[in-house]
Amino acid sequence: MSVEIRFEGPLFDGRAARAMQDATDAAREDVAEFAETHVLMLMGMAFRNPTGYYESRVTTTRLGDVSRVHDQGVIYGPWLEGVGSRNSPVTRFPGYWHWRRTKSLVATRGPQIAERAVERHMPEMRG
Repeated sequence: MSVEIRFEGPLFDGRAARAMQDATDAAREDVAEFAETHVLMLMGMAFRNPTGYYESRVTTTRLGDVSRVHDQGVIYGPWLEGVGSRNSPVTRFPGYWHWRRTKSLVATRGPQIAERAVERHMPEMRG
């Protein structure tokens, strides 16, 4: 008498692990895309005399497992945001707060965006 046990399916052949990695990558990319789109939308609504240069510097950079949405270090970026050394009561320019507002919204909506990305990859995990 013998018993044969066979392990098959996505969990055992690596498909589930690949699908989870794909879901993780998709979630990160979707959240970063949302953040980049939102910050650009706020700039478009708020900037009074846009030249397009600052907006053109906004990009998403992937560093390992992190996607970073940033302005590539434009020198007057902190001033536009309202956190620069020249944002003082003397200049009376409080900044647009486009990055802070986006960060807050991403903190709120990010989990939902990520969950949708994972749901898209669930069929691959089930086999």
